[in-house]
Amino acid sequence: MRRRRRMRVLVLLTQLLLLTGAVGLWEYAGRNKWIDVLLFSYPSKIVGLLWENLQEGELLIHIGVTITETVLGFILGTLCGTCFAALIWWSPFLARVLDPFIVVLNSMPKVALGPIFIVAIGPGLGAVIAMALAITVIITTIVVYSSFKEVDANYVKVVRLFGGGRSTVFRRVILPASFPTIVSTLKVNVGLAWVGVIVGEFLVAKEGLGYLIIYGFQVFNFTLVIGSLFVIAIAATLMYQAVAYMENKLVRRQ
Repeated sequence: MRRRRRMRVLVLLTQLLLLTGAVGLWEYAGRNKWIDVLLFSYPSKIVGLLWENLQEGELLIHIGVTITETVLGFILGTLCGTCFAALIWWSPFLARVLDPFIVVLNSMPKVALGPIFIVAIGPGLGAVIAMALAITVIITTIVVYSSFKEVDANYVKVVRLFGGGRSTVFRRVILPASFPTIVSTLKVNVGLAWVGVIVGEFLVAKEGLGYLIIYGFQVFNFTLVIGSLFVIAIAATLMYQAVAYMENKLVRRQ
């Protein structure tokens, strides 16, 4: 136990040391013109710009918009993917019919669907959420449906021997056995939802962190671009940790 704790502390200290060294080196290189400051900026300049935007109230608005869109995309993507997986498990005929279409949709670069969403839904929140769903739903469906199929067939036979129908098998065997996979899919969907929302904001948004990145690129303000990336990294990490905490709670409770 002590050895594990010591190892954990050592790893954490090493990580902090590496991070501090990298940031310090970046700052020193930027201030001494070792790197192109216009392109790569440096930490204190980025923090100064973010602090200025925060005081003006603009940064919080952009963060709020992106987090709201990401949470919506994450929840809807997980729910729709799980429901779709249950539907095709329920109907073997439907599963056979849809199998090639799912394979094609999974292999297709979802960003290519962006213009269609913009024309069909209109440039705005709907198109951004649709982009997040396009990226999360197919992956969730494939992973959850695979876990449904991998459930031990003997458990299903036992329920059927006692007269259980397909509904009982799903509620008593398939769903509980696949619960850890469904929960672990949440962590995957956090990253996918962020990708979908940022790509959607690149294409249509007038607010959000993705919009800030595009705007910074257009006016050649790469300090704003890198600062927005930092904010995304922090927000995505916090969201991932929250989902991981929830996963531990749910799995233990089960």
